[in-house]
Amino acid sequence: MNWDRIEGNWKQFKGNAVQQWGKLTGDQLDVIAGKRDLLLGRIQELYGISKEEGEKQLEDWEQRMQQVAHSNETTVIPPKA
Repeated sequence: MNWDRIEGNWKQFKGNAVQQWGKLTGDQLDVIAGKRDLLLGRIQELYGISKEEGEKQLEDWEQRMQQVAHSNETTVIPPKA
């Protein structure tokens, strides 16, 4: 999925972001506004992870969002860690 699509439909996707990264607040997601680099930075900061780990998590999340976009589902439960 093209990140531009996520950014353009951020209101639809931000609930899924909260499911994935529960430490993110609604206010933080509003500021992020679908900007991938801002989301990555906030995830790194909140979870104390490396940029590489953050990138991996974002890539996995993007793939799940592609599933959402191609189905009638509105949310996808994140995988168990």
